[in-house]
Amino acid sequence: MSGNSNLHNRERPEAPKPYEATPEELLAFYKEMLLIRRFEEKAGQLYGLGLIGGFCHLYIGQEAVAIGLQSALTPGKDSVITGYRDHGHMLAYGIDPNIIMAELTGRAAGISRGKGGSMHMFSTEHKFYGGHGIVGAQVSLGAGLAFKHKYSKDGGVCLAYFGDGAANQGQVYESFNMAELWKLPIIFVIENNQYAMGTSVNRASSEDQLYRRGESFRIPGIQVDGMDVLAVRGAAETALEWVRAGKGPILLEMKTYRYRGHSMSDPAKYRSRDEVQSMRENSDPIEQTKKRLLELGVSEDDIKTIDKDIRAVVNEAADFAENSPEPDVNELYTDVLVEQY
Repeated sequence: MSGNSNLHNRERPEAPKPYEATPEELLAFYKEMLLIRRFEEKAGQLYGLGLIGGFCHLYIGQEAVAIGLQSALTPGKDSVITGYRDHGHMLAYGIDPNIIMAELTGRAAGISRGKGGSMHMFSTEHKFYGGHGIVGAQVSLGAGLAFKHKYSKDGGVCLAYFGDGAANQGQVYESFNMAELWKLPIIFVIENNQYAMGTSVNRASSEDQLYRRGESFRIPGIQVDGMDVLAVRGAAETALEWVRAGKGPILLEMKTYRYRGHSMSDPAKYRSRDEVQSMRENSDPIEQTKKRLLELGVSEDDIKTIDKDIRAVVNEAADFAENSPEPDVNELYTDVLVEQY
């Protein structure tokens, strides 16, 4: 029986350790995660009021993933691309909540001029290449962004997010193959929130340990506690070190959880209230971080002040969006096609 010993002997990244954050960094992580939580809660309210139309996928519960990973990136140098659950990733990259909320409500002041809505927001200035509504489509585009980083030798890395459902899409594996062949600087991130729309990952995936999905392409994978911001940031450091050393792609499976339905129109009857409540009580990323801050000597009053300040930021974003005009009707015909290459 013949075999390829290289498969077993090849170099692998070291197991990541939790990030040793300074008190200032931990406080920043807390504020950034809380901003995503409060922003998404407000988006849910505005959707209920009819101010946000179409689909709207909230990030509540998954905040540690975006903050832990993107806090390790260099904005303006490293690129980010994701699926349709994209508001949190934009906030994690420091993009103004006002223009994100304006986009959600379809206003001209929105980051995509009110034309993208919840699922299709972009900021090339921040190297944020969007939310994408087609499941798994962003993974191939992420490989393209990584190719651009390598081709132009700009030192950038692409962070390409996709979900446990998208992990079964064919174009994902074509992208894996090319990325490893060409040693592209890309971190593939599977946000495994346990349910692809309404189907448990265990029912939909023959291999439910998703960090192994790159093995046949020789892409190493790491499974991470996606509810712990320090574990996520530690994994980000390991992944960035691997990719920036020219060793090609790496895959991170973030074991996380969404508290709300797949989208605002999903009643989430495929899981029990007890399951959701258990995750909230035992694994909430914001509560875990709050506990650490209290142990470091941050007072309950300070925590309450932070929450009050962040609620004010989010309320201001909602007011800005509600008071912004809708796009002019003539805008219907602009930005439809690229006119020159």
